[in-house]
Amino acid sequence: MIAEVQGIATAAGCQLVASCDLALAAEGVKFGVNGVNIGLYCSTPMVALTRAVPPKVAFEMLTTGEFIDAARAREIGLINHVTTPDALRESTMAMAATIAAKLPAAVRLGKRAFHDQQGLPLTTAYPLMGKVICDNLMLPDTAEGLQAFLEKRAPDWD
Repeated sequence: MIAEVQGIATAAGCQLVASCDLALAAEGVKFGVNGVNIGLYCSTPMVALTRAVPPKVAFEMLTTGEFIDAARAREIGLINHVTTPDALRESTMAMAATIAAKLPAAVRLGKRAFHDQQGLPLTTAYPLMGKVICDNLMLPDTAEGLQAFLEKRAPDWD
């Protein structure tokens, strides 16, 4: 899921951005979890935010209620890219097209594995991911991808 952000992403909007796999924002976008300004701590947006940005940054945002701009959001890892407002849609669609050109089964497997291994100790994560790469290697289209690489051509996925 790719977020394409324009305007202001506050509270649940910021939560939605933090929940997405990737995010692009236009210059001038502001992000915040500023419920604390009206006496309402943004506890549900906090869940996604604390998983997307460093804890001290999230806590600062949650307790000060101050907005951050797109450049700062990129710096802390809340979003992946900042672009001009006019180029936002094109940039988002280009990223989507890049991912869509990959083997869909490998992307699905990889996304699940990415989330499964987070927070696991290394002694658990590596054996689990060893199984995932073996499962990936057993996909018929993976053989096509490897052959295409050796032949210096684009893969022809089924």
